[in-house]
Amino acid sequence: MPDTELGLWRGQERSSWIRLRTLIWLRWVAIAGQVIAITVAQRWYHLQLELGLCYVAIGVSVAANLLAMLIFPENKRLSESEGFVTILFDLLQLGFLLYLTGGLHNPFALLLLGPVVISANMMGLRSTVPIGAVAIALVVLLAKFHLPLRTELGYVLRVPDLFLFGNMVATIIAICFLGAYSWRISSEMRSMSDALAATQMALAREQKLTDLGGVVAAAAHELGTPLATIKLTSSELMEELDDRPDLREDVALIREQADRCRDILRGMGRAGKSDLHLRQAPLSTVVHEAAEPHMERGKTIHFEEGPADGGDVEQPQILRMPEIIHGLRNLVQNAVDFARANVWVETSWSEDRITVRILDDGRGYPSHLIGRIGDPFVRRKRAASDRKQRPEYEGMGLGLFIAKTLLERSGATLAFGNARDSFHRFRARPEQRGAVVEVTWPRAKIDAVHGENAVPIGQNQPIQV
Repeated sequence: MPDTELGLWRGQERSSWIRLRTLIWLRWVAIAGQVIAITVAQRWYHLQLELGLCYVAIGVSVAANLLAMLIFPENKRLSESEGFVTILFDLLQLGFLLYLTGGLHNPFALLLLGPVVISANMMGLRSTVPIGAVAIALVVLLAKFHLPLRTELGYVLRVPDLFLFGNMVATIIAICFLGAYSWRISSEMRSMSDALAATQMALAREQKLTDLGGVVAAAAHELGTPLATIKLTSSELMEELDDRPDLREDVALIREQADRCRDILRGMGRAGKSDLHLRQAPLSTVVHEAAEPHMERGKTIHFEEGPADGGDVEQPQILRMPEIIHGLRNLVQNAVDFARANVWVETSWSEDRITVRILDDGRGYPSHLIGRIGDPFVRRKRAASDRKQRPEYEGMGLGLFIAKTLLERSGATLAFGNARDSFHRFRARPEQRGAVVEVTWPRAKIDAVHGENAVPIGQNQPIQV
């Protein structure tokens, strides 16, 4: 994905996902629960409550809901700052209601976890941390400051101090743990969703280029015959018009333009290949095509190909899938970006497997990130040399994620490592001391000649106008 497209796509506000009406609906549920709890406590258990203040606290929530419904449209989506204010309001309202009804002696104090979990799921860390801090402060304050719960006879309902302290600590731990856990899970889900969307965009673009190549090839094929006829006819006319130099010049111009059209179509056809054969190609051709955009970037790319273990198995014809081309292209790009001077692309095959290995002579993958390669948006601190070598690189791992996802979709398995690690299973020459990526397919998955994926070859059909 080009950096400009990725920048625009990543710049979208992901925090504007939650509709205001969703939070309004949740608040109505909370209001109904609060009214029911107070009514049951007062009428069934005859607890002495500050009903006036309790209904004032609930009335504020009702007024806020009605006001939001009147002012904002149904499709209103909250920005992060608006979501922060909304959830903070609900948290403070609940804290005030708990203050009126026994503080941490009230078993419903556990509901203080709700706003924190909602914030962690729908907002970023900079909003979730303050919400969590306010919730913890309310827990600590409600343990000491609250209006006591009294029975009809005036007895104070309270838990022993040891249990009160335990409830306070447990609630604080639950706020921290559930908030962190919810934020982490939702963050990873958002990252994966973004990365998969980027993968789909990359694949769609590659598919469009492939389809365009087929159209170009078909056009070159179909226009070749009429252009040859024009050239032949103009040549005959030139011989017959030797005594008419004015007309002969016009015919010569027609022939010259026909030659120009032929050259243009030849170049387009070379780029587009053949329309029927566009769906398959020799393995080495597909690998070269994937690496071609990075051949002139100042690094030398060496291609090595042959049967595995020195056998005599014929080179396979494989499916020319956009997933394979774009995935290998991203891997080659990553190698070229971080190589010192050389990149090696080694292709081998056997009766049942096809393998492509991409190696470079750079510093290799950071050892602490090897296990996470292929995850989207893996960030790491960049050294000054990295910024000088590739100033536009964000170090987010999206390119490798796209490559891994697309290649695995084609049936491949990928392995990442560093050639300099003596304990690693990758064997490489001394000069190949950098990163290594090994892509392996079961041959039946991408073989275009044998098996269930065989591409039928027949007559090219003329374009229907």
